[in-house]
Order: sequence, then structure tokens, then C-alpha cells
Amino acid sequence: MPKTIILSNRLPVQLQINEGEMQAIPSVGGLATGMKSVHQEGESLWIGWSGLTREEIPEALEPRIDQALQEHGCSKVPLTEAEVEGFYFGFSNRTIWPLFHYFLEYSEFELSNWKVYEAVNRKFAEAVLEEASEDDILWVHDYQLMLVPQMVREKRPNLSIVFFLHIPFPSYEIFRTLPWREDILRGLLGADLIGFHTYDYERHFLSSVRRLLGLEVNFNEINLEDRMTKVDSFPMGIDYTKFHEAAQKNAGQKDGEESDLQRRLDAHKASAPDAKFFLSIDRLDYSKGIANRLKAFEYFLQKYPEYKEKVRLIILAVPSRSKVPQYQLLKKEIDELVGRINGELSTVSWTPIWYFYRSLGFENLVDLYTSCDIAWLTPIRDGMNLVAKEYIATRTDKTGVLILSEMAGSANEMHEALLINPNNFEQIADALHQAINMPEEEQKARNTPMQKRLARYNVEKWAQDFMDSLLSHREMDPPYVARRLTVDLTNTMMEKYRKSGNRILFLDYDGTLAGFKNDPQKASPDKELIDMLDALYKQKRTDIFIISGRDKDTLGRWFEGKGYS
Repeated sequence: MPKTIILSNRLPVQLQINEGEMQAIPSVGGLATGMKSVHQEGESLWIGWSGLTREEIPEALEPRIDQALQEHGCSKVPLTEAEVEGFYFGFSNRTIWPLFHYFLEYSEFELSNWKVYEAVNRKFAEAVLEEASEDDILWVHDYQLMLVPQMVREKRPNLSIVFFLHIPFPSYEIFRTLPWREDILRGLLGADLIGFHTYDYERHFLSSVRRLLGLEVNFNEINLEDRMTKVDSFPMGIDYTKFHEAAQKNAGQKDGEESDLQRRLDAHKASAPDAKFFLSIDRLDYSKGIANRLKAFEYFLQKYPEYKEKVRLIILAVPSRSKVPQYQLLKKEIDELVGRINGELSTVSWTPIWYFYRSLGFENLVDLYTSCDIAWLTPIRDGMNLVAKEYIATRTDKTGVLILSEMAGSANEMHEALLINPNNFEQIADALHQAINMPEEEQKARNTPMQKRLARYNVEKWAQDFMDSLLSHREMDPPYVARRLTVDLTNTMMEKYRKSGNRILFLDYDGTLAGFKNDPQKASPDKELIDMLDALYKQKRTDIFIISGRDKDTLGRWFEGKGYS
């Protein structure tokens, strides 16, 4: 029976080894939640790295780990410490991540990391080939595995392969700086369908394919030698029902049922009923603009000093890639900014910034979402930003204000939010002022359509639309088939041509009959081409049409007096 193989850098389970005992715990959020419906319906297998290196796994535990993963429908790709360092911390996070988020100054172009990235992608491809049959569907995820589609295609040309990129795809001018740019593009083009969060990312990818590989692009379809790759945008949703129902449960809690965090939040709100809580939740990443947000908050209090002691910024920075130097420097900068602003502005009864550097469980996230009046999410560049969607989903009474960076992919769907340029402190300060003073009626008018949209296009709908797009691509009528002109095929075509009763030839001019020329005056047909067309036209039962994007007058002048059109 055909199955769906999901391939990602990490598996949707976390392995924990304590004193020789092993536990497999399902992950929550992100890709694990997004692919839950695909993974659980019908036959499926999820392949990825377990999160533990070969050096960390005792040999005696290997069979037990495989068994535990199998119970979750998973299979692991073993990686060594050196492979993780070069593939994940190296090329993926020191080259691709900063480059694709427009932080060119942070991008490292190390040949050794590229070679490890290529080798690990080959290892993932081989893991797929061991499990895949011709009728299966392979769904590859994200920037760590961009070479896999073509590697698998070379061995299984008829396998259905799809790829989704969960981060931005940069403009051609940024992407072209990558030394291995053609390799990345060819790797991705091994897929039948390539998905992005937004049309802008899709457009950037198509532009790079056209300009770097010289391939023909028709709308969102790329013509390859023997097949066609479709490119489309699929904005990822959230598990709307999960967040909305959790917020309803939170609102219905009786005294004593609240979490410790909720009690603290309630106590502070009770002590200052008119105070407003701003909420900022991000991974600790330079693309999220946390440092900018802190500086903008300080500017806001300088511009609107009347809000001192009446607002509080709650920042939750989730630890991320602590081994990468830029992230270590970023944490130091944020720690110092929070310390300085709190030190300069705090009073006996007021600390302007609450800063948490840790992960929080789902229950506490809902506590923050439902308790904070304003969500302030202003990444400098972000593929989607699901936190913005989660915040709106939890606003069961439809109050609350979302301030969102126009650089986030989710801004394309959430235009009712207050959209700002994350680098414009003046605009941010005014947006915070507007949010504080926004009437409830306007809050509800903005949030109601966003909630309806998020409930309708949830994460399951995202996954289903992606798979439906693949099926429609496979079932095209007539199917797209391109074949190389071998000697045998050429002889067969010529034999059929000679025996045909009537013939009609459609001949493309620029790029086929004549090469592309920058100077239009040098593109006119030469005597050799005219003689060839005349000879074809003189054949019996043969009509010739020349196809060109050039204007009618130019073609009429070039082929004046000829019988062909």
C-alpha cells in the first residue's frame, strides 16, 4: 500500500536517556503539529535525526531506541558529532539561515561545511531510498535538506517528491552571493512540487531559477528536460481549535486552579487595573529583532512619558543555537539592554521589563496570551510567525491588539493588525500609543475577521491543500512529458513526418531559430535561416507559422514576400 514518507532534520519525538533508561516523548508545536494529520492518517513514516549523536547513544540502547521510534511511526538517521557540527551548526545555521533572512554579514561560506552538508543530505536520501517504493509520496521539509529531492530523484525518477521551505527564500540579489547556488536550486528542482509560505518567496525562487539556471518558467511552472516542477505558496496555519479551547478553559478556571504564572499575572493586573501588558515571544534569534524592540520600547517611554508605570513589557526569549557565536553575542546584548533600561527607569513599584530566557509549556503560553492586552511581534525578517496567529486564536472575547512586523510572512494574512516597519521607532511608538488607546469596539472589529480566517485555514487545511496540489499536478490532463531527442526518437519522428498527409510547423523565433541578441537590430534572420525556411515551405502539404513576441511590423519587414506566417 502506498505511504507518505515525511523527511525533516528532526523527528517529532524527543529521546531522553537517564541512567541508562530511554524515553521517547512526542514533540508539540511547529512542524510536529503541522504534520500530525498527515503522519497519523493512513500509511506513513517519518524519517529524521533523533537529536542524539552516535557518541551519545550507548550501543546497547540502539535496538530499544529503534523500537521506541517505530512505535511512533518514525525511523532515525544516525549522525555523528562532526556531522551535526558541519551540517546543522555549520552550513545550515551559519550559512543558509542568515543568508535567507538577509543577514549577509553573518553568512559564512566554508567549503568544509558545504561538503558535510552535502554528505549528510546524501545520508538522508539513502535513508529514504531504503524505505520508499515507486508509489510512495516523499515530503521533504526545510532548509537543512535542500539537496535531498534531486538525490532521491536520480535513483527513483518516478517517485512523487514534494518540498516545503519554512523560512523565507531571499531575493535573487541576495541568493546569488551563495557559492553553491546552482547546486541548491538543482537539489530543490528534484521535487514535483515546491511550497513556500508567501507569494514573495515563491517569486524570488522563480527569479533565481530563471536567471541562474536559464530554465523556462511559465507562471509558477518550471520546464525541465523530462518533467515539470510546480511552485506555489501555502501559508502555514495553526491548530486553531487547540489554542481557542485552551483559552476558554483558562477563562473558566476557578480560584485555586490557576498556574503560578497566572496568579502572578492576575495579582499585578489587580494592583494596577489600568496598566497595559505588552507581550513579546520569540526564539532568541537576530532575525526576530528583540534588541530593536527593546530600544523601541525605551524610545516609546521617552516620547510618551505619561505611560511610565502604566505599561509593562513581558519578553519571553526561547533559547536557540547557543553554540553559534552570533547568538551568544545577541544574548549578551539583550541582557545588557534589559538591565540598563530597567536600571534607569524602574521605580519602587514598577519594573518596565519582565525578561524570561527559557522555554514555557503550553499552559503557561496560554496564560500569557490571554492575560496580555497587546502582542508586540516585530521580527526583522520571518518566514511566517505563528505566535501572531496563536495570540489571536486565544482572544476568546475578541479583545486585544496585535502589532506585527510587515516583514513577517503572516502579515500577508493578518492585515487587520497594526502593521509596522520594525526599523521605524517613530512608527512603533505611535503604534503602541494607538494600541493602548484602541476602543474595544475597534479591537473586536479587527480580530473577528482574523479569527474566522485562522479557524478556516488551520494547519490541517494547510497540509491538505499541499497534498491536493501534488495530486492535481500528477493528474494533469494531458500529462506533461518532455523527452530527449535521441537518434532513434529522431528517426521515428522523421518517418512519421514523411508519411503524414498534412503538416503544420510552429517555429519559435528568438532562442530557437535565432539566438538571443541584446541589440534587436542584430537579431534579423540571416540568409542561411531564410533559405532553410524557404526549403521547408516548398515541401508539399506543409504550412509554417513563426511564433515570436516581437511586433508584427518587424516580422513583416523581415519576412516580406514569404508565404509563411
